[in-house]
Amino acid sequence: IHVLSPRRDRPFLPLNCAAIPETLLEPELFGHEKGAFTGAVASRPGKLESAEGGTLFLDEVGDISPAIQAKLLRAIEQKEVQRVGGNQVFHVDVRILAATNQDLKGRVEEKAFREDLFYRLNVFGIEVPPLRERREDIPRLCDHLLARLGEEGGVPPKRLSPAALQGLLGNRWPGNARQPRNGPETAAPPGVS
Repeated sequence: IHVLSPRRDRPFLPLNCAAIPETLLEPELFGHEKGAFTGAVASRPGKLESAEGGTLFLDEVGDISPAIQAKLLRAIEQKEVQRVGGNQVFHVDVRILAATNQDLKGRVEEKAFREDLFYRLNVFGIEVPPLRERREDIPRLCDHLLARLGEEGGVPPKRLSPAALQGLLGNRWPGNARQPRNGPETAAPPGVS
């Protein structure tokens, strides 16, 4: 989406919201001023500010706390941010892409995710069914991952044997599309030719 957009020459910044503790997520998103908290030895812009003119990808957005949801909603609606510990307001022009493995509509009904933020983020929704519901994608996904591994290793791409592919097609894929990323790296040599 970013590469094929008019924003392609501007930054693309991914942020895994689930991988960052709440106390660090706020300054990561909005930035902070020097002395705002222990360890803030210098002022630093957040991802929203740093992605100016480009795209910020919020992965696992469903894990954001209600307090940060409110601040994110305000930043999206007002197109401005205020760094943690600061008073200055910074204008931001950033496209936000968001992804989650959670049922955000259900989280809205449970009052665990803000409805107004849900609708702000879900302007154009793309629902991707879990890998177990689209097994026809498994061979192409594995070929892609093996080609990428070959490229990274400087070797010709490998191919899965028919038996290895059958084994993958029979998998339940509880880790969804992230799970096959590790498989080719650790696959036993007999399954790869």
